[in-house]
Amino acid sequence: MILLQANNVMRRFGADVLFHDVNLQIQEHGRTALVGRNGAGKTTLLKMIAGITSPDEGTIAKSKDLTIGYLAQDQGLDSQNTIWAELDLVFAPLHKMEKQIHQLEDQLASLDPSTRKFQLTTEKYSQLQADFKKRGGYEYESRMRGILKGFGFEEDDYQTAINSLSGGQKTKLALAKILLQSPDLLILDEPTNHLDMNVLAWLEDYLKSYQGALLVVSHDRYFLDRVVSDIYDLDNHTLRHYTGNYTQFMEHKQEWLTAEWKHYEQQQKKISKLEDFVNRNIVRASTTKRAQARRKQLEKMERLERPETDDKSIHFRFYSEKDSGNEVLDVEKAVVGYNDQKLAGPLSFTVRKPQRIGIIGPNGIGKSTLLKSILDRIPLVSGTIKLGANLQIGYYDQEQQQLHPEKSVLNEVWDDHPNIAEKDIRSLLGSFLFVGDDVYKLVHDLSGGEKARLELTKLSFKPINFLILDEPTNHLDIDSREVLENAINEFNGTVLFISHDRYFINQVATDVLDMNALGIKHYEGNYDNYLEAVNKEKATNANQDESQTTTTKPKKSSAQQSYQQSKETQRARRKLQRRVDKLEEEMTVLEEKQEAIKEQMSQPEIATDIGKLSDLQKKLDKFTTQSEDVELEWTSAAEELEKFDQENS
Repeated sequence: MILLQANNVMRRFGADVLFHDVNLQIQEHGRTALVGRNGAGKTTLLKMIAGITSPDEGTIAKSKDLTIGYLAQDQGLDSQNTIWAELDLVFAPLHKMEKQIHQLEDQLASLDPSTRKFQLTTEKYSQLQADFKKRGGYEYESRMRGILKGFGFEEDDYQTAINSLSGGQKTKLALAKILLQSPDLLILDEPTNHLDMNVLAWLEDYLKSYQGALLVVSHDRYFLDRVVSDIYDLDNHTLRHYTGNYTQFMEHKQEWLTAEWKHYEQQQKKISKLEDFVNRNIVRASTTKRAQARRKQLEKMERLERPETDDKSIHFRFYSEKDSGNEVLDVEKAVVGYNDQKLAGPLSFTVRKPQRIGIIGPNGIGKSTLLKSILDRIPLVSGTIKLGANLQIGYYDQEQQQLHPEKSVLNEVWDDHPNIAEKDIRSLLGSFLFVGDDVYKLVHDLSGGEKARLELTKLSFKPINFLILDEPTNHLDIDSREVLENAINEFNGTVLFISHDRYFINQVATDVLDMNALGIKHYEGNYDNYLEAVNKEKATNANQDESQTTTTKPKKSSAQQSYQQSKETQRARRKLQRRVDKLEEEMTVLEEKQEAIKEQMSQPEIATDIGKLSDLQKKLDKFTTQSEDVELEWTSAAEELEKFDQENS
């Protein structure tokens, strides 16, 4: 059954069209995502579907009596009530029924059972009780407790005034309230903001079993992979539908784009041939009729549009001028906090070149404080931090306090590099999508996404061999997150980062540090590897049979198995690719050394010195042998990579 249908919807902003010819269907029990670049119009479309605004053209039809719950991005509860009292308002109709039930009970107690009035009152009482039970009258308190616990609120928090909470807590409560309302269609705009990983996992499971339909906008690709089953892509001012989760959508979109280009190019070749025939033969008496026939064929032809996508994307890389030592960071029994007030610890761990380590843990536990202590911006309560030799540190601050609010975008970068020409600064800014007059915007007028791009701009401009990132994917759209992932994977230095973006951690991490108030624990691999290890630990702690512990694995659906296999394949390929790239770099270095020696040997003062020539020849022979060995190793690695691609294509 179709709950909601958008037909040929359009939205204009002045003379510009934000989107057009938008067609969308929401099925009963559907799990639908709306994706697209920042600024494509996703939130605008959600508001139309929710009935808050109307389209400039087209229609949005809804099934009879459809109830819709809409949660805007970062929309928190604004209330003078306590947490429990505010959420309890959802069940006001049940409270009214409950009051009526008690009133009828009092009436029945005072009536003679043999009277007609007693019989009618009893029937009314029974019907009201049945309705009360059907609507969840005996379960609403347990539902409230379950949802509050899922969002990280304990019973001690229930009587806390909402206006005393943080913005993130208010947003979680707004989401909790709308879930309790259980509308037929739940519309959520970036619901995963401010949620730590435990809450995210709970929310994903809750939404998968939700009885109504779901329409969601999210940049959290892991969330989309776990929850949704079809995706609408708002791209190039219109909407296209794909079946599957996010990973499957990306594959299908690439297949569609490849096919569209093939059809377009085939038609262009056909048009070119027809036009060439017409131009050569239209004036010749013997062939003019055939030329006229081909001209008519051209006129009747329905020409395909050139396939286009919103391909504006940042592009950059991190670079280093020198290698760090192998020992990058040693943290020993560190206790982090403010003004001697402990947040977490003792924490002990090491970072070695070229690890890419992700730090995870509950919100507010002190992860950002730990990074600032490593950078000597906040002193430790106790313990030691030792940085390695030859470090060039680059730091991304999620609070973006390193940016000067009164500076322009151009001066924010140029003031740090006054000797570089303005055109070169503007060229770099252009690669981060700051073009034209954008470079004159003041920092305090920028959006969160623009500030994130500006901070990455500054990082890409300085030499770095140790990159420290605090929630770098916040405010970035999906395309920009993927560009950042590529930049980190191509970076030959060391990376230490905090992130709640599980998809991002899967793409870049070689290790995970799980931090809590009492310590920090190291796990090898990415986020999926971390989950697997934690599940094994839980099984062991439950004292299950040893054979069961080693052989039993959590049951996975075919979709989960396919997703897991895809992730493992991607990890294996990246490992092979890194080996090939490393050997190519070694070959280049050895070739440069050989050329340098040959240049020395050709100099007149050395060419006549047999002793120096002999020494240089020995060095040249040594580098030549090394180069041949590396080339053989590279050939083997390249063949292995090619074979891998063939087997997994």
